Amino acid sequence: MPHVLLVRHGRTSANASGTLAGWTDGVGLDDTGRAQVHALAERLRDVPVVVLASSPLQRCQETSDLLVEGAPWAQAARRVADDDLGECHYGSWTGRSLRELATEDLWRTVQDQPSRARFPDSADYRAESIAAMSARAVAAARRIDAEVEAEHGPHAVWLLVSHGDIIKALLADAAGTHLDHFQRFQAGPASLSVVHYSDRRPFLVRANDTGSDLSTLLPRPPAEGAGGGAGAGAGGDAGGGDAPSGDAVVGGGAA
Repeated sequence: MPHVLLVRHGRTSANASGTLAGWTDGVGLDDTGRAQVHALAERLRDVPVVVLASSPLQRCQETSDLLVEGAPWAQAARRVADDDLGECHYGSWTGRSLRELATEDLWRTVQDQPSRARFPDSADYRAESIAAMSARAVAAARRIDAEVEAEHGPHAVWLLVSHGDIIKALLADAAGTHLDHFQRFQAGPASLSVVHYSDRRPFLVRANDTGSDLSTLLPRPPAEGAGGGAGAGAGGDAGGGDAPSGDAVVGGGAA
């Protein structure tokens, strides 16, 4: 079976400000995010990618554009936008700050029992459960992987560009862990994870690889923690630092 390279989009202004972007229109990469993706593109330059599947949201499309820019494989690779790879639908949580959301009763369910969490309905934004998000993303990844194998053979490599929570759900599935443990995984902006599906089981080959720079693993003073680090967000498109210690950065945060 092929190998799928899971790429989270680069940092956005919503990440940096601690806002849950969700399906909000017009959320694109900031300068830091573009630099992150350029660095990843250089690392992927000689990887023979045959398909690039992406969330339809702007930040993922911009990430995809930068990844193919100048890549030797760009012209031959097929690009696909798939709604099932799109961000979780956060309903009325969409567009709110993580600091405010961390005071909601639902926050603890999202952190501790995400398989039971369903986001509140909204007149403006669709709402869904984390379980539904995980199910559609896993089904889409496996479907596209099968299509890639049928078209390009079992040794093909393809890219999946999506959001933190989506990638964390795919990693949890590959690791064979319950969805309630998916907060243990991290997916930072422009990070690279690798999954290999097989006839018997998936293999989690690599997770949250952001290159050889290990400085992001070092402790930082509290003033530097805003916008990333140990805090938690919902949806992976927000920063951290405002959440209780030990809570997961749902979807990856701004790192």
